[in-house]
Amino acid sequence: MERKQRTIRTSQSCEGVGLHTGVQTTITFHPAPENYGIRFIRSDIPGCTEIKADIDHVVDISRGTTIEENDVRIHTVEHALAAVSGLRIDNILIELTGKEPPVMDGSAKDFVECLIKAGIKLQTKKRKVLEITRATNYTNPYRDIDIHVIPSDRFRITFMVEYPLPALGTQYEAIYNMEEDFAFEVAPARTFCFLSEVEMLKERGLIKGGALDNAVVIIDKEIDQSEMERLKELFGIEDNIIQGANGILNGKVLRFKNEPVRHKTLDLIGDLALLGVPIKGHVTAARAGHASNVEFVKKLKKQYTKELNELWSETSDE
Repeated sequence: MERKQRTIRTSQSCEGVGLHTGVQTTITFHPAPENYGIRFIRSDIPGCTEIKADIDHVVDISRGTTIEENDVRIHTVEHALAAVSGLRIDNILIELTGKEPPVMDGSAKDFVECLIKAGIKLQTKKRKVLEITRATNYTNPYRDIDIHVIPSDRFRITFMVEYPLPALGTQYEAIYNMEEDFAFEVAPARTFCFLSEVEMLKERGLIKGGALDNAVVIIDKEIDQSEMERLKELFGIEDNIIQGANGILNGKVLRFKNEPVRHKTLDLIGDLALLGVPIKGHVTAARAGHASNVEFVKKLKKQYTKELNELWSETSDE
């Protein structure tokens, strides 16, 4: 069934702190015309040009996906992109008052609620979709990562992760109807990290906005009281930190039994949006992250160059 392009009816905003930059930011989603695609703009930079959400603009994948144009960077775009893509919105302008979208609670739930509040508006022109007619495969044998896409009657994702920890283990998620399932089964899944990574990430100038209320911290090492005090100082926490019996710092309760793999699915949906058009195909991923997601999208774009050029040519002719 042919679908029409979609945008939102009104502008809506969320505000909060950026996960990695720690910058207070407001994100505003604006309606956009047909064949516009997904674009970002920074209102804190006078004369800033709009930056297309495109794989060619990706410049960094350190714990998130960063895009850049004309020396203007926007960090950690994947959650906002996932919210837009997961709701099947084709045309939208995402305005930021800083260099990173707010992390909110570590998921895309607030962005989804913001977009639903804005309302979905059907447009008149046909939706551009890349139909997968032949398999595309990405493999990194050194990290045991695989991402594949095969033909399907709709956009589907199957994701699997494996961790040698009781709190995680082997997890699996399958989303076969994105339009029905994304908002409730994927969007609320929060970002997670391992306790052993926290100090390293801080030292690298990342997770400046990280806190125990916007990330799930998995305990993957023994911690003593001195480590507890160091963590309190890192996160600016006055109350005591506890080792949860469930293997999660402070005993935070997961929203889903397999919340980590659902968040990995969320990130993949956001990174796939960087292709520039939605796909009709079944994506399967094992142990993938932002770096492999980006490499997979680059490979997909290269293998489907002719089909994508035809889609964009049709867009320019309309």
